[in-house]
Amino acid sequence: MVVLDQRVLPGATEHLKIGECAQLVEAIATLAVRGAPALGVAGAFGVVLAMDEAARKGWTEAERDAAIDGIRDARPTAVNLAWGVERVRPLVAAGRDAVLAAARELAEADTAANRELSRLAADWLLERFGDRPLRALTHCNAGVLATSGWGTALGVLRELAARDRLEHVHVDETRPLLQGSRLTAYELAQEGIAHSVQVDGAAASTIVRGLVDFAVVGADRIAANGDVANKVGTLGVALACHVSGLPLVVAAPWSTVDLETATGEDIEIEERPGDEVVVIGGERFAPEVSQGFNPAFDVTPARFVSLIATERGLVEPSAGTRPTDLA
Repeated sequence: MVVLDQRVLPGATEHLKIGECAQLVEAIATLAVRGAPALGVAGAFGVVLAMDEAARKGWTEAERDAAIDGIRDARPTAVNLAWGVERVRPLVAAGRDAVLAAARELAEADTAANRELSRLAADWLLERFGDRPLRALTHCNAGVLATSGWGTALGVLRELAARDRLEHVHVDETRPLLQGSRLTAYELAQEGIAHSVQVDGAAASTIVRGLVDFAVVGADRIAANGDVANKVGTLGVALACHVSGLPLVVAAPWSTVDLETATGEDIEIEERPGDEVVVIGGERFAPEVSQGFNPAFDVTPARFVSLIATERGLVEPSAGTRPTDLA
Protein backbone atom coordinates (compact mmCIF):
# COMPACT_ATOMS: atom_id res chain seq x y z
CA MET A 1 0.00 0.00 0.00
CA VAL A 2 1.31 3.47 -0.91
CA VAL A 3 -0.19 6.59 0.68
CA LEU A 4 0.47 10.31 0.37
CA ASP A 5 2.04 11.64 3.57
CA GLN A 6 -0.19 14.58 4.45
CA ARG A 7 2.02 15.58 7.39
CA VAL A 8 4.60 17.22 5.12
CA LEU A 9 2.26 19.04 2.72
CA PRO A 10 2.46 21.60 1.19
CA GLY A 11 6.21 21.91 1.59
CA ALA A 12 6.96 18.47 0.20
CA THR A 13 5.20 15.68 -1.66
CA GLU A 14 6.20 12.37 -0.15
CA HIS A 15 4.65 8.92 -0.19
CA LEU A 16 4.80 6.19 2.42
CA LYS A 17 5.17 2.57 1.38
CA ILE A 18 3.22 0.54 3.91
CA GLY A 19 3.72 -3.20 4.08
CA GLU A 20 2.60 -4.02 7.63
CA CYS A 21 -0.48 -3.33 9.70
CA ALA A 22 1.51 -1.57 12.42
CA GLN A 23 2.78 0.91 9.82
CA LEU A 24 -0.76 1.67 8.69
CA VAL A 25 -1.94 2.16 12.27
CA GLU A 26 0.94 4.57 12.86
CA ALA A 27 0.17 6.45 9.63
CA ILE A 28 -3.44 6.85 10.71
CA ALA A 29 -2.60 7.81 14.29
CA THR A 30 -0.03 10.42 13.22
CA LEU A 31 -2.35 11.85 10.52
CA ALA A 32 -0.22 10.88 7.55
CA VAL A 33 -3.57 9.48 6.40
CA ARG A 34 -6.55 11.53 7.58
CA GLY A 35 -10.06 12.64 6.70
CA ALA A 36 -13.06 10.50 7.56
CA PRO A 37 -13.88 9.15 4.06
CA ALA A 38 -10.19 8.56 3.31
CA LEU A 39 -9.89 6.62 6.55
CA GLY A 40 -12.78 4.42 5.46
CA VAL A 41 -10.97 3.59 2.24
CA ALA A 42 -7.70 3.04 4.10
CA GLY A 43 -9.49 0.72 6.50
CA ALA A 44 -10.88 -1.39 3.68
CA PHE A 45 -7.49 -1.74 1.99
CA GLY A 46 -6.00 -2.34 5.42
CA VAL A 47 -7.88 -5.63 5.61
CA VAL A 48 -6.07 -6.72 2.45
CA LEU A 49 -2.81 -5.61 4.06
CA ALA A 50 -3.57 -7.74 7.12
CA MET A 51 -4.32 -10.76 4.96
CA ASP A 52 -1.05 -10.34 3.10
CA GLU A 53 0.97 -9.93 6.27
CA ALA A 54 -0.73 -12.96 7.82
CA ALA A 55 0.13 -15.11 4.81
CA ARG A 56 3.71 -13.84 4.76
CA LYS A 57 4.34 -14.35 8.47
CA GLY A 58 2.24 -17.46 9.03
CA TRP A 59 -0.19 -15.83 11.45
CA THR A 60 -3.11 -17.67 12.94
CA GLU A 61 -6.62 -16.43 12.16
CA ALA A 62 -6.76 -14.92 15.62
CA GLU A 63 -3.55 -12.97 15.01
CA ARG A 64 -4.83 -11.75 11.66
CA ASP A 65 -8.15 -10.70 13.16
CA ALA A 66 -6.38 -8.85 15.98
CA ALA A 67 -4.39 -6.92 13.40
CA ILE A 68 -7.60 -5.99 11.58
CA ASP A 69 -9.10 -4.87 14.88
CA GLY A 70 -6.05 -2.68 15.45
CA ILE A 71 -6.61 -0.91 12.15
CA ARG A 72 -10.33 -0.49 12.84
CA ASP A 73 -9.68 1.07 16.25
CA ALA A 74 -6.73 3.31 15.30
CA ARG A 75 -8.87 6.45 15.70
CA PRO A 76 -12.12 6.30 17.67
CA THR A 77 -14.17 9.32 16.59
CA ALA A 78 -14.26 8.96 12.80
CA VAL A 79 -16.85 6.25 12.13
CA ASN A 80 -15.73 5.73 8.53
CA LEU A 81 -12.58 3.88 9.56
CA ALA A 82 -14.47 1.11 11.33
CA TRP A 83 -17.15 1.21 8.62
CA GLY A 84 -14.60 0.61 5.87
CA VAL A 85 -13.04 -2.31 7.72
CA GLU A 86 -16.35 -3.96 8.52
CA ARG A 87 -17.70 -3.50 4.98
CA VAL A 88 -15.03 -5.79 3.51
CA ARG A 89 -14.22 -7.98 6.50
CA PRO A 90 -17.02 -10.51 5.85
CA LEU A 91 -15.31 -11.31 2.53
CA VAL A 92 -12.04 -12.48 4.12
CA ALA A 93 -13.16 -16.10 3.88
CA ALA A 94 -13.71 -15.61 0.14
CA GLY A 95 -10.06 -14.70 -0.34
CA ARG A 96 -7.81 -11.75 -1.04
CA ASP A 97 -9.15 -10.96 -4.50
CA ALA A 98 -12.70 -10.61 -3.18
CA VAL A 99 -11.62 -8.24 -0.41
CA LEU A 100 -9.46 -6.19 -2.78
CA ALA A 101 -12.29 -5.85 -5.29
CA ALA A 102 -14.67 -4.73 -2.56
CA ALA A 103 -12.17 -2.15 -1.29
CA ARG A 104 -11.78 -0.73 -4.79
CA GLU A 105 -15.55 -0.54 -5.21
CA LEU A 106 -15.82 1.26 -1.88
CA ALA A 107 -13.29 3.88 -3.01
CA GLU A 108 -15.09 4.43 -6.31
CA ALA A 109 -18.44 4.71 -4.53
CA ASP A 110 -17.04 7.33 -2.16
CA THR A 111 -15.97 9.56 -5.04
CA ALA A 112 -19.38 9.23 -6.67
CA ALA A 113 -21.08 9.99 -3.36
CA ASN A 114 -18.99 13.11 -2.88
CA ARG A 115 -19.94 14.44 -6.28
CA GLU A 116 -23.64 13.83 -5.72
CA LEU A 117 -23.79 15.38 -2.24
CA SER A 118 -21.86 18.39 -3.55
CA ARG A 119 -24.40 18.88 -6.31
CA LEU A 120 -27.30 18.64 -3.88
CA ALA A 121 -25.74 21.06 -1.40
CA ALA A 122 -24.89 23.59 -4.11
CA ASP A 123 -28.49 23.47 -5.38
CA TRP A 124 -29.78 24.03 -1.84
CA LEU A 125 -27.51 27.03 -1.30
CA LEU A 126 -28.35 28.70 -4.60
CA GLU A 127 -32.06 28.22 -3.99
CA ARG A 128 -31.66 30.26 -0.80
CA PHE A 129 -29.22 32.92 -1.92
CA GLY A 130 -30.21 33.32 -5.54
CA ASP A 131 -28.10 32.92 -8.62
CA ARG A 132 -25.06 34.90 -7.50
CA PRO A 133 -21.49 34.20 -6.40
CA LEU A 134 -21.26 33.25 -2.72
CA ARG A 135 -18.69 33.80 0.00
CA ALA A 136 -17.88 30.82 2.20
CA LEU A 137 -16.02 29.84 5.36
CA THR A 138 -14.65 26.37 5.93
CA HIS A 139 -12.89 24.71 8.86
CA CYS A 140 -10.25 21.95 8.68
CA ASN A 141 -9.79 19.99 5.44
CA ALA A 142 -12.56 18.04 3.73
CA GLY A 143 -11.28 17.98 0.17
CA VAL A 144 -9.67 15.46 -2.14
CA LEU A 145 -6.98 14.81 0.46
CA ALA A 146 -9.58 13.73 3.00
CA THR A 147 -11.54 11.47 0.65
CA SER A 148 -11.05 9.07 -2.22
CA GLY A 149 -11.79 11.89 -4.65
CA TRP A 150 -13.57 15.24 -5.21
CA GLY A 151 -14.12 16.08 -1.52
CA THR A 152 -17.08 16.81 0.74
CA ALA A 153 -17.03 20.37 2.12
CA LEU A 154 -14.49 21.37 -0.52
CA GLY A 155 -16.50 19.36 -3.01
CA VAL A 156 -19.40 21.73 -2.41
CA LEU A 157 -17.07 24.67 -2.99
CA ARG A 158 -15.67 23.08 -6.13
CA GLU A 159 -19.20 22.54 -7.42
CA LEU A 160 -20.08 26.20 -6.80
CA ALA A 161 -16.84 27.28 -8.47
CA ALA A 162 -17.61 25.10 -11.49
CA ARG A 163 -20.91 26.96 -11.80
CA ASP A 164 -19.12 30.31 -11.42
CA ARG A 165 -20.99 30.88 -8.17
CA LEU A 166 -18.12 31.09 -5.69
CA GLU A 167 -16.54 34.45 -4.93
CA HIS A 168 -14.19 33.81 -2.00
CA VAL A 169 -13.40 31.28 0.72
CA HIS A 170 -12.23 32.08 4.26
CA VAL A 171 -10.08 29.16 5.43
CA ASP A 172 -9.63 28.60 9.16
CA GLU A 173 -6.02 27.63 9.83
CA THR A 174 -7.22 24.77 12.09
CA ARG A 175 -4.89 24.57 15.03
CA PRO A 176 -2.94 22.75 16.24
CA LEU A 177 -1.91 20.83 13.09
CA LEU A 178 -2.99 23.44 10.54
CA GLN A 179 -5.02 21.26 8.22
CA GLY A 180 -6.69 24.42 6.92
CA SER A 181 -3.64 26.49 6.12
CA ARG A 182 -1.56 23.51 4.98
CA LEU A 183 -4.09 21.36 3.17
CA THR A 184 -7.29 23.26 2.37
CA ALA A 185 -5.42 26.33 1.14
CA TYR A 186 -3.17 23.99 -0.88
CA GLU A 187 -6.19 22.43 -2.59
CA LEU A 188 -7.91 25.76 -3.23
CA ALA A 189 -4.70 27.20 -4.69
CA GLN A 190 -4.45 24.25 -7.07
CA GLU A 191 -8.06 24.86 -8.13
CA GLY A 192 -7.45 28.57 -8.63
CA ILE A 193 -10.17 29.45 -6.10
CA ALA A 194 -9.76 32.81 -4.36
CA HIS A 195 -9.27 32.37 -0.62
CA SER A 196 -7.85 33.83 2.56
CA VAL A 197 -6.32 31.93 5.46
CA GLN A 198 -7.34 33.21 8.89
CA VAL A 199 -6.61 32.23 12.48
CA ASP A 200 -9.31 30.11 14.06
CA GLY A 201 -10.09 32.89 16.51
CA ALA A 202 -11.18 35.13 13.62
CA ALA A 203 -13.91 32.77 12.41
CA ALA A 204 -16.73 34.03 14.63
CA SER A 205 -16.00 37.65 13.79
CA THR A 206 -15.81 36.91 10.08
CA ILE A 207 -19.26 35.33 10.25
CA VAL A 208 -20.91 37.90 12.52
CA ARG A 209 -19.52 40.80 10.46
CA GLY A 210 -21.27 39.42 7.40
CA LEU A 211 -18.10 38.70 5.44
CA VAL A 212 -19.42 35.29 4.39
CA ASP A 213 -22.78 33.93 3.30
CA PHE A 214 -22.45 30.45 4.77
CA ALA A 215 -20.06 27.99 6.39
CA VAL A 216 -19.43 24.48 5.10
CA VAL A 217 -17.62 21.69 6.92
CA GLY A 218 -17.17 17.95 6.71
CA ALA A 219 -17.88 15.47 9.49
CA ASP A 220 -16.23 12.57 11.23
CA ARG A 221 -19.42 11.08 12.68
CA ILE A 222 -23.06 12.10 12.43
CA ALA A 223 -25.41 10.77 15.08
CA ALA A 224 -28.92 9.55 14.35
CA ASN A 225 -30.44 12.77 15.72
CA GLY A 226 -28.24 15.00 13.51
CA ASP A 227 -25.55 15.93 16.05
CA VAL A 228 -22.25 16.29 14.20
CA ALA A 229 -18.73 15.45 15.37
CA ASN A 230 -16.05 17.29 13.42
CA LYS A 231 -12.68 18.96 13.91
CA VAL A 232 -12.51 20.91 17.15
CA GLY A 233 -13.54 24.49 16.49
CA THR A 234 -16.53 23.53 14.36
CA LEU A 235 -18.88 24.21 17.26
CA GLY A 236 -17.68 27.82 17.47
CA VAL A 237 -18.33 28.25 13.75
CA ALA A 238 -21.81 26.78 14.20
CA LEU A 239 -22.67 29.09 17.10
CA ALA A 240 -21.56 32.16 15.14
CA CYS A 241 -23.68 31.06 12.18
CA HIS A 242 -26.65 30.54 14.47
CA VAL A 243 -26.31 34.01 15.99
CA SER A 244 -25.98 35.56 12.53
CA GLY A 245 -28.77 33.60 10.88
CA LEU A 246 -26.38 32.08 8.33
CA PRO A 247 -26.45 28.46 7.19
CA LEU A 248 -24.03 25.89 8.55
CA VAL A 249 -23.76 23.16 5.92
CA VAL A 250 -22.33 19.75 6.82
CA ALA A 251 -21.23 17.73 3.79
CA ALA A 252 -20.52 14.04 4.30
CA PRO A 253 -21.16 10.71 2.59
CA TRP A 254 -23.76 8.41 4.10
CA SER A 255 -20.93 6.26 5.48
CA THR A 256 -20.31 9.02 8.05
CA VAL A 257 -23.85 8.71 9.41
CA ASP A 258 -23.92 6.39 12.42
CA LEU A 259 -27.51 5.40 13.12
CA GLU A 260 -26.32 3.22 16.00
CA THR A 261 -25.19 6.36 17.83
CA ALA A 262 -28.31 8.10 19.12
CA THR A 263 -26.86 11.52 19.95
CA GLY A 264 -23.58 13.39 20.06
CA GLU A 265 -23.29 12.64 23.77
CA ASP A 266 -22.52 9.04 22.81
CA ILE A 267 -19.60 9.94 20.53
CA GLU A 268 -16.12 9.29 21.94
CA ILE A 269 -13.95 12.37 21.51
CA GLU A 270 -10.34 11.53 20.68
CA GLU A 271 -7.79 13.38 22.78
CA ARG A 272 -4.44 13.71 21.07
CA PRO A 273 -1.02 14.34 22.68
CA GLY A 274 -0.78 17.68 24.45
CA ASP A 275 2.58 18.39 22.83
CA GLU A 276 0.75 19.10 19.56
CA VAL A 277 -0.61 22.22 21.26
CA VAL A 278 2.49 23.50 23.06
CA VAL A 279 5.24 22.45 20.62
CA ILE A 280 5.70 23.82 17.10
CA GLY A 281 8.47 22.62 14.81
CA GLY A 282 10.08 20.73 17.65
CA GLU A 283 10.33 23.83 19.85
CA ARG A 284 8.25 24.22 22.98
CA PHE A 285 6.77 27.72 23.31
CA ALA A 286 4.77 27.23 26.54
CA PRO A 287 6.30 26.83 30.02
CA GLU A 288 7.43 23.32 30.89
CA VAL A 289 4.78 23.13 33.62
CA SER A 290 1.98 23.96 31.16
CA GLN A 291 -0.05 21.01 29.94
CA GLY A 292 -1.57 20.89 26.49
CA PHE A 293 -5.29 20.08 26.24
CA ASN A 294 -5.90 18.65 22.81
CA PRO A 295 -9.36 17.28 21.96
CA ALA A 296 -9.29 16.54 18.25
CA PHE A 297 -13.04 16.98 17.76
CA ASP A 298 -16.11 18.67 19.14
CA VAL A 299 -19.82 17.98 18.73
CA THR A 300 -22.24 20.47 17.19
CA PRO A 301 -25.83 19.89 18.35
CA ALA A 302 -28.35 19.29 15.58
CA ARG A 303 -30.24 22.49 16.39
CA PHE A 304 -27.27 24.50 15.07
CA VAL A 305 -26.91 22.49 11.82
CA SER A 306 -28.82 23.99 8.90
CA LEU A 307 -28.13 21.22 6.39
CA ILE A 308 -26.60 17.77 6.25
CA ALA A 309 -25.88 16.88 2.63
CA THR A 310 -25.34 13.21 1.78
CA GLU A 311 -25.58 11.35 -1.50
CA ARG A 312 -28.87 9.86 -0.27
CA GLY A 313 -30.41 13.29 0.08
CA LEU A 314 -30.63 16.33 2.32
CA VAL A 315 -31.86 16.83 5.88
CA GLU A 316 -32.25 20.07 7.80
CA PRO A 317 -31.70 19.23 11.49
CA SER A 318 -32.35 22.77 12.77
CA ALA A 319 -35.76 22.55 11.08
CA GLY A 320 -36.55 19.17 12.64
CA THR A 321 -35.55 16.63 9.98
CA ARG A 322 -33.04 13.93 10.88
CA PRO A 323 -30.64 11.50 9.17
CA THR A 324 -33.04 8.71 10.13
CA ASP A 325 -35.45 10.18 7.59
CA LEU A 326 -33.09 9.01 4.84
CA ALA A 327 -32.46 5.53 6.23
